[in-house]
Amino acid sequence: MMERTLILLKPDAVGKKICGNVIARFESAGLTIRGCKMMHLDPKILRDHYAHIADKPFYPDVEAFMKSTPVIALVLEGPDVVAQVRDMLGVTDSRKAAPGTIRSELGVDMMVNVAHASDSIEAADSEIHRFFAEEELFEY
Repeated sequence: MMERTLILLKPDAVGKKICGNVIARFESAGLTIRGCKMMHLDPKILRDHYAHIADKPFYPDVEAFMKSTPVIALVLEGPDVVAQVRDMLGVTDSRKAAPGTIRSELGVDMMVNVAHASDSIEAADSEIHRFFAEEELFEY
């Protein structure tokens, strides 16, 4: 079954100029880009996106990091794409990510970890609509 997921290439990926490398890995895995744009994230969208941690004492650091440069937002499509992308990225803490995963090779720690990826089909649907209007998603 075809699924869609949201990826945010974080400020560390943009700053280190590794976005093309990461996108190439997704495409090499057979995933299809259905939406792609570079954007600055404002406090409202960040608070919505990170609502599950917005009351934590470390949240201001997360917000400052995510606002430090533009990010690249992607919608990827493929069979079992949510699980596939999360496997490719590795666990959230780059220091604990399995060898060969994107985060183990390119990430630094829990926050500076190359990309955000939706953790479920339901979250992906909500996140995709948070970052993309319907006319920004393409079939070809």
